[in-house]
Amino acid sequence: MSYAFDFSGFGIYVGMLARGAAVTLGLTALSTVLGGLVGIGGASVSVAGPRWARRLIAVYVELIRNTPFIVQLFFVFFGLPTLGIHIDEIQAAILAMTVNLGAYAIEIVRSGIESVSRGQVQAAQALGLHGRQVFRFVVLPQALANVFPSLLSQVLIVMLGSAVVSQISVPDLTYAANFIQSRNFRSFESYVIITVTYLVLSIVLRQVLNWLGRGLFAGRMPQRPDEPRGWRLLLAWRGPRAVPTER
Repeated sequence: MSYAFDFSGFGIYVGMLARGAAVTLGLTALSTVLGGLVGIGGASVSVAGPRWARRLIAVYVELIRNTPFIVQLFFVFFGLPTLGIHIDEIQAAILAMTVNLGAYAIEIVRSGIESVSRGQVQAAQALGLHGRQVFRFVVLPQALANVFPSLLSQVLIVMLGSAVVSQISVPDLTYAANFIQSRNFRSFESYVIITVTYLVLSIVLRQVLNWLGRGLFAGRMPQRPDEPRGWRLLLAWRGPRAVPTER
């Protein structure tokens, strides 16, 4: 059975797809900033806060990491109004994405804080820095540099997971595809287009965040060993070396 691709009727929807991509990126940007702040604050409490606060953070992290994002989204959008908190679909999407990213960021940043050596803290204290200054100027920058690749990957996961916000009528990229295929009945072509668009957005966003990370954490990010990897390792391998024998 052959299938004839037909993208001729998608030209009139380019603007809608562009607006959907802009909404997706906007949601990702806002939730990244807010979720990052939640992650830093929660991680600091998890490491050095009182016991009751550490338990609250642990409950929050486990609750979010062990429930589907779409359930969290529905809870925010449909559940909060029953408590008298009325928000629109955009605000609900930002809140749900922030809460979701914040829970994962807490664990990522906490692991980064714990990776900072005790010697750096003692050296900062020897220079006369007090507790908050040590955390702000020594521990936190190094911790974020150490876990920046993990944070970057989590941001991309949240961006791709944001496709479900179309279920509450947020006009994102997936919402645009659903609308288009309901009008021209070209479902396969519609989802091919947004698949490629999500792929391009992910690659571009990763490159931009990597560039920002190199600027923010210059000299702090862990250095990779200068050795061939992957296919370069295969090309660099010249076979077994002959072992000289004594005569």
